[in-house]
Amino acid sequence: MKKKIISIIGARPQFIKCAPLSGVLREQYKEILVHTGQHYDRNMSRLFFEELNIPYPDYNLGIGSGSHGEQTGKMLQAIEKVLLKEKGNLVLCYGDTNSTLAAALAGAKLNIPVAHVEAGLRSFDRSMPEESNRIIADHVSDFLFVPSKAGMRNLKKEGLEDRAYMVGDIMYDALLENIPIAMKRSDIMDRMALKKNEYYLATVHRASNTDDRQNLAKILQAFTELDKVVVFPAHPRTAGFIKKYSIQFDKKKVRIIPPAGYLDILKLVKYCSKVLTDSGGLQKEAFYLKRQVVVLREESEWTELVEHGVSRLAGTDRTRIIKYALTDFRSKWNFYPYGKGDTAERIMRVLKNNI
Repeated sequence: MKKKIISIIGARPQFIKCAPLSGVLREQYKEILVHTGQHYDRNMSRLFFEELNIPYPDYNLGIGSGSHGEQTGKMLQAIEKVLLKEKGNLVLCYGDTNSTLAAALAGAKLNIPVAHVEAGLRSFDRSMPEESNRIIADHVSDFLFVPSKAGMRNLKKEGLEDRAYMVGDIMYDALLENIPIAMKRSDIMDRMALKKNEYYLATVHRASNTDDRQNLAKILQAFTELDKVVVFPAHPRTAGFIKKYSIQFDKKKVRIIPPAGYLDILKLVKYCSKVLTDSGGLQKEAFYLKRQVVVLREESEWTELVEHGVSRLAGTDRTRIIKYALTDFRSKWNFYPYGKGDTAERIMRVLKNNI
């Protein structure tokens, strides 16, 4: 009988990370896929399963939104019930969301080994919920799958190097597999009448940006002052706050659209002038597709990209956002900090030898 792995996902970046690893895992293990429901909008959930050819979840917990404590608590309770029923050999979680934290805690409390994919990242900003999530997940996990040397250094400082494995970035696996598909199948450039290098791509979803009226207004004001149109696939929460705060902006300059699917996002990144985002995952996707990034935060967990000049930290400062958007960073693309796109196979080798 095959050993059983319980994979917990709940948000767009985790759907992407899950896809290449799930395919490899199922060659050797029985995978039970659990969707917490953290992202429940179709364009942020179901569409990604369809595009990435991910097996539909065995469990959809339907947790939805809520405060951090409420959401994490409901997830912890629901995941624990699944783990008790399924009696798996390993709990697998990804990234830094509340779904990740709940999965890691549930597994640890039931003495089931926990594997954390994308371990070791640190922004060193403890005010970010994601920072607490990733730190706690790392400290209760048994297998830490790390994307970069910087991540390994962070874990060594925290005394966790004995359970850390340098495997590269699983999102690179997904991108390499899907970029040719996106180029063929996505028609978003035609649908939006966009031309190569004649628009910026923007996303904003961090609570520090969306929930703060002043920050959100400054970001949108900066977008309206740029030299090209800004294509802005808006997270439902972000769109809700723009409406709630009655933030005024030039809708011809800032084209807000519903959340885009993975293939559409890849094509938008591929052909944009620059990416303006507070997303960690999009920073890397832009790097892989050789697009410079203006980071709408004061820090980034992907420190290598900032150090090499691929990304610039602008925060919510209007002047810096505009300056960096209009500036050529003279980036050097000939460095490969996140592996070769074989992360799923590397993770699989570690698991085969240990569970």
